[in-house]
Parts: sequence; C-alpha cells; structure tokens
Amino acid sequence: MSSKKNRKRLNQSAGNGSPSASAASFSAEATASAVAAGTLVVINFLEKDNKVPKAFQNSLVQLGLNTMKSANICIGRPVLLTSLDGKQEVYTAWPVAGFPGGKVGLSEMAQKNVGVRVGDAIHVQPVLGAVLQAEEMDVALSDKNADINEEQLTNCLLRKLDGKIVLPGNFLYCTFYGRPCKLQVLRVKGADGAMLRRAQNDSDAVAWGMASKPSSTEASTLDISLQLSQLSLEVPPNPASSSTPYKPGDGRMINKAGGVSSGVTQSPGNGSGLGLEAVTGLEHRSQSAREENEQPVNEERLLKSPGVGAQCNTDTFYFISSTTRVNFTKIRTNSKDQGNQLKVTYDMIGGLNSQLKGIREIIELPLKQPELFKSYGIPPPRGVLLYGPPGTGKTMIARAVANEVGAYVSVINGPEIISKFYGETEARLRQIFAEATLRHPSIIFIDELDALCPKREGAQNEVEKRVVASLLTLMDGIGSEGSEGQVLVLGATNRPHALDAALRRPGRFDKEIEIGVPNAQDRLDILQKLLLRVPHLLTEAELLQLANNAHGYVGADLKALCNEAGLRALRRVLRKHPNLPDSKMAGLVKITLQDFLQGMNDIRPSAMREVAIDVPNVSWSDIGGLGNIKLKLKQAVEWPLKHSESFTQMGIQPPKGVLLYGPPGCSKTMIAKALANESGLNFLAVKGPELMNKYVGESERAVREIFRKARAVAPSIIFFDELDALAVERGSSSGAGNVADRVLAQLLTEMDGIEQLKDVTILAATNRPDRIDKALMRPGRIDRIIYVPLPDAATRREIFKLRFQSMPVSNDVDLNELILQTDTYSGAEIIAVCKEAGLLALEEDIQAKSITKKHFTRALSIVTPRLPESLRRFYEDYQEKSGLHVL
Repeated sequence: MSSKKNRKRLNQSAGNGSPSASAASFSAEATASAVAAGTLVVINFLEKDNKVPKAFQNSLVQLGLNTMKSANICIGRPVLLTSLDGKQEVYTAWPVAGFPGGKVGLSEMAQKNVGVRVGDAIHVQPVLGAVLQAEEMDVALSDKNADINEEQLTNCLLRKLDGKIVLPGNFLYCTFYGRPCKLQVLRVKGADGAMLRRAQNDSDAVAWGMASKPSSTEASTLDISLQLSQLSLEVPPNPASSSTPYKPGDGRMINKAGGVSSGVTQSPGNGSGLGLEAVTGLEHRSQSAREENEQPVNEERLLKSPGVGAQCNTDTFYFISSTTRVNFTKIRTNSKDQGNQLKVTYDMIGGLNSQLKGIREIIELPLKQPELFKSYGIPPPRGVLLYGPPGTGKTMIARAVANEVGAYVSVINGPEIISKFYGETEARLRQIFAEATLRHPSIIFIDELDALCPKREGAQNEVEKRVVASLLTLMDGIGSEGSEGQVLVLGATNRPHALDAALRRPGRFDKEIEIGVPNAQDRLDILQKLLLRVPHLLTEAELLQLANNAHGYVGADLKALCNEAGLRALRRVLRKHPNLPDSKMAGLVKITLQDFLQGMNDIRPSAMREVAIDVPNVSWSDIGGLGNIKLKLKQAVEWPLKHSESFTQMGIQPPKGVLLYGPPGCSKTMIAKALANESGLNFLAVKGPELMNKYVGESERAVREIFRKARAVAPSIIFFDELDALAVERGSSSGAGNVADRVLAQLLTEMDGIEQLKDVTILAATNRPDRIDKALMRPGRIDRIIYVPLPDAATRREIFKLRFQSMPVSNDVDLNELILQTDTYSGAEIIAVCKEAGLLALEEDIQAKSITKKHFTRALSIVTPRLPESLRRFYEDYQEKSGLHVL
C-alpha cells in the first residue's frame, strides 16, 4: 500500500475524531505491515475440508493467499519458522481458501517443535538460499531406544523423512515398528562440505544470535502492534541481517558480526522497512490499552526451550535423502526405573526353541519385510494362536516378540474389557484395534481368549455373542486400511476347544502353535537360563539330575522353585551369620542342590495341584518277596525313562499299561504305592466308582480330564484301583443311559486312540479280571497282565522278617513253624496275625516286653484264611485259560 494512501487514511481518522475508527485503521495497517515483515499469529491447523493426506499434514503450514502474496511465499515451497525463543524449523507452505490474514496454521506437532502456542507470534520467511543434499547427519538417541537396530532405524528415517530440510537442534519423530522414537539433530554436513552444529550453551547461543530471555512485551500474543510499538526509527550504523531475531529486553538485535543494531526489521521478501505511518499510528494507543493486552510470560516453558542457532533464510539449507549417512549418539536419560526393568528377549526364554523358530518365521517376516509379501501377492498371517497349560511361557513369548521386532504391543486380558453396559465392550475392542492400526507395526495380544470368545452356541448371554462377532469383524478388517501385515493378533488360551469355531479358521487365526509342558532337556535349558544371573554351586551333572526329577514342572513352576531355593539359601546364611551386613552377605548366599531338593517338597507342578496326593512313604524293601513283579514294573516304568536310547535302538515301544490281578490282600495296592514313591514320577490315583456321575456326559468328561492332566505332567502314572468297577464288559450294565459303556468307550479311546498317550503309564489293580471288557485287555492298551498269587514260603518268610523288625518277638517263636502254618494266608492276613499276636500280649500284660509263641498260636486260631478254595481255584483256572503272565 502506498505511503500517500496511508497518510490519507490516517488524516481521515484524525479528522473524524473517532477513537475506534482510528484504532481500527491502525490495527489494519499494523497487521499489514507485520505480514509484510513476516510476523504472523499462530492458530491451530484447520482440518475441515482439508484434502491433504494426514501423513503429510505435520510437514505443512497453512497460510492465506493474501498472506503468501504479501510475504513473497510461493505455494509448496519451504518456509523458515522462527519463534521468539529462537527455535527454527523448516516447513512447506500450503494455501487454504478463506484462511484469515495475518495467521499461520500449525499442527500440534509443529507447535511443539517450534515451541509456540495458539496466539503466539512467529516469524515466517521464505527459504531463498540454496537447498542441497545432506551428506551426513548426527542425531541423539536416548538410551530408552538403545536396543533398536540402528541400521533398520536409519532405513526407516530415510524412508519417512525423505526430502525434509533439517537444522541443528530440530527434533525428528519416527514410529519404528510401533515404538515412537524422538531424535534430536546435533550436526548436519552438506554436500558442499559445510557443517552446521547445534549451539551447546548460552555463549554459543549469543554467538549464533539466539534470544536468551524475551521480555514480557515481546512475548505478548494478543496484539502484534504492541510488539511493533517497541521499534525505533534510528538508522543503524551497521544494518542487521534480515533474519536476525530480536534481542530481548531492549528491542534491539545482535547481528552475526557482533554489532548491535536497532530494532528496525527488514521484510524478508523485499528488504523494505516498516512504513512511517505504522510507527506514527502506534502513538495513538493509550498506556491502559497496552497493559490490557499484555500477558505474563511462561517462564518455565522458556527455560525448557533448547538453544538453537538462528539460520538466515538466505543461507544454504540441507535436506535428507536416501544417501544421507546417519550417525547415532546415545544419550543417557534420568529414568531411575528403567535400569531395574529387564526387557524380555528371545535369549531369556528356555525350552521353547522349536516354537520360537516357528513364531519368528510367522510374525517377524511380515512385520519387517511387508513389501516382500506384497510383491509376491502372499497375504501375511493375521493371527497366531498359542495354546497350552498355564505357566508355559505364552505371555512371555508375546513380550519377547514385541521387544525384538520393536512393535507396539496392546494387551487385552479377556475378562477385563467386558462391560455390563450395552455396546461398551465392542467399543473398547474397536478402539484397541484402531490404535494398533494407527501405530503399526503392532501386535495385539489377547490373553485368556476362551473367556472373551467362547462358543456362541453355548454362550450364557448376548454380550458374549456380540463380542465374538465384533472380534471376527475386526480381524477380517485387518489390512483394509493399508496396514496389511503390520498388525498381528496373538491369542493365548488354555482351552482351545472352547473357542468359537469361526475364530480358528484360516484368515483369522491362521497358525496354531502348542506351547506344551517341557521335557527333561527343555527343563534343563530353562534352569540354565534362570540361574544365569543367580549365584549357585550346582554342577552340570546336578542340574541334569534336577531337570530329570522335576517331572511336569512348567517354566513358571521352575521359576518359583528357583525363588524358593534362593530363600532357603538366604535363611541358611542368616542362621549362621545373623548380624552380617548386606554387602558381605551377598557373597555368601549361594544356592545348592539340597536347596532345590527341599524346595521341590513345597513347589509342586501346577497341573498336579488339583489332583496331587501325598505319596505314601512305601519302598520296595517294605514289600516282602514279589521280586519278579518289581522287575516287570521297573521294565514298564523306569526303563523307558532311564534307557530310552535302548528302546529306540531295538525299535520297540515301552509297555503302556500293567494290570495286577489276584486274590484280595496280595499287596496289589501296596505295590502301586511303592512304585509311586520309588519312581519319583507324578502319580495320579483314580478310584473307579468316583468317576461315575449321574449327569449325562460328566463321567466321560472326568475320564478325559484325568488323562489330560496326566499328559500335562508327563512322565506320569495313572493308577486305577478296582478297575472292574469302571471298565465292565459292554452290554452287562443295566444303568440308565448305559453310562458304564460310555465311560469304557472313553477309556479305550484315551488309552489307544488317535491321540497318542506318550510318557503316561497305566497301572491298574482288580480282583475280578473276568468282568473287565476284552478290548481293554488287548496289547496296546494293557500290555502286561500279571497274576499276583498268594505268597509262597519265601515271600511269607520275608513278610514275617519285615514285621519282626519292628516287633519285640521272643526267642521261642519259630519262624519256620509260622511259615508252615500260614500256607494259604494272603499277605494282608499274615500282617493281621502279627497284629493280633501283639494285642493278645497286651491283654495279658499292658506292660508286656515281648510277644511269645503262645500269642502267635492263639492269633493263628483267630485269624484264619478268608479266601475260599473255589475262588483260589478260579484265579488259577483263569490264568491257565488266558495264558497270561504268572509270577
């Protein structure tokens, strides 16, 4: 606007004598002059009717067409933003129709980078200097992101920030596999060899021309004209550069040469100064109006602002390209808690090498190389289902995968998101999936999936059905917004059979991986990983022994066992040195094998806690005779564990089941007790009748549950006492619904069906083998059927010797005579004779010191053989007809 028009407009306002007209005229003139000088007011980014993709909005500033014309700014060209604090950023100018004049629209990210808020003044200049490629760039990387692969992060930065002009001190924001990364530019080296560095302290800031502390007048954000009132009309002896910022306090500026110039700022576009009319008009403002528009300075915000050097818009700028070298400098943060938290990595997981290999192939490849799948037209997997018993490491695997690939992780615990309000549960699910899509690559981990998505036909209410339908829709929608392969759903459950069938089809949960109970070698690997950072005295042989004895222990059980052993070692040292300082005690606390063995008495396998029984302290030496039976049981139970290579070399399978049958009182149950104690295996005792239930299907479910638990804690032994009550011959039961037939069918299927029964030995005892179904007695189910007859003379001798060890027997008792007199007695009846003789001695004298011959003679007359001759002949005939083992 020409100087004559300005004077004419000012004279008209003065002639009318209207203060409001004068103020309005001045405000318009001041705004126009400020726009010409490049000083604008910050407002929020206008997103309404904005056609620019969201990915590019953070790199743009919105301007009005008239503002761009006045400031000589071209569409799509870079502009230099300079705040009053001296922060500088380069953005791209973008016009918006109907945008208010004198304003500049900045996104929230841009406002944060430049350090301004809505209403603050900011200097906007077109970049007039050369824009060259950045050859090298140094960035600061916090130790929070120290584990990130620098090569992959460099590729991510160069791909997402290609073409961005950077200045020393700028912050770069990048989402690396779902993890937000904030990096600060320290140094930029251009293709011309020039070097730009970030100012390190206040002296450097002054040398670069940076404002250190603006005055309250300059920080006023309501009226630009109030800032212009501080300008002076004095002609500077040494004109300042057009881009030199204000020096706070006196309205003057410091040029790069160190000379002090006046506050007159040239327009960045044409270099012309402010008009005389604008300065003259400032004199009409009253002091009260000036005080009314002043706002207090946010001192905290200014103190936190980093010092950066002022870059002139005519200087050379440098942009990031695909060939820019990025050097990372790690900077320690002040986080105290970070050092205490160990991130889970693949190296910390033991015993799951094969599962981890499969999971890494499924998960990492689509997240790290999505272009590879697109080029070959292969749809990446959307979901992976991990199933297995509790404590096997399903959640730990999910955390390790998230940490290794650097992905954003969202955890959904099934029951936690369920709400009683209609539609709220589905809304939470949609929100989680939307956030994961926005922060891709990401992993959504759903724990206890069976509680969130049960079978719809058995759903208790409509909420469960709606949740299942919502999850199905959300999983089908993964990848529809261009994030295919970048969002993966990890599900974990203990009951995969309880999930809705639609959820397990390909396209939703494409892969299902079993995380089972570890075997001995896996347990050894887990123990080695757990004891890696724990002081202990265990040798490799002792660790192997411990792993072999920890049957059925999962990873969580072994961790609890290590904790218990550590506490026992600590208590042992405290008993010896109660007043020892902690520094000296730390070197004395070391875990031994004995600590682990004692801890195993308290820490039982998780799967055994429901069915765990107190194993009786019965050993083989407590059972007189029956040497051949002991050998057969050792062949069936102990040999496959201790000599598995020999079985493999011979190409044979160990016996699956052993049936002991014979007259009552012949130590069949006692043999099972000794086997449970001597073998050290997990022992599940089942009484036949206790599985029967009046409800249809419950008896079969109880049988399935027994075998499921036995598989979970394998190697294990299932002992069926009184098998004839459970596995009666089909067609002989007259119960309602033929429940016995269904239980038998379930038992046959579990023992030798499609699903292999591995490392589980069946031990059964019965008095009536003729009532057991013949399908159960065939090889492959019960391989060894052993007749336990009445004890012979040698066995009776050993039984009497064992009893006499704990009884005060007189010397007149003839052992050989007792053996002859108990010819047809069973083992239980022989023990009853000994007990009766002791009671008779106490009847005579309560203070009796010994048991004499007459007591045994009377006891034999009281305790007589109770097995009839017909039943004894029945067992012998059955053994001869069946051709079974007799021992």
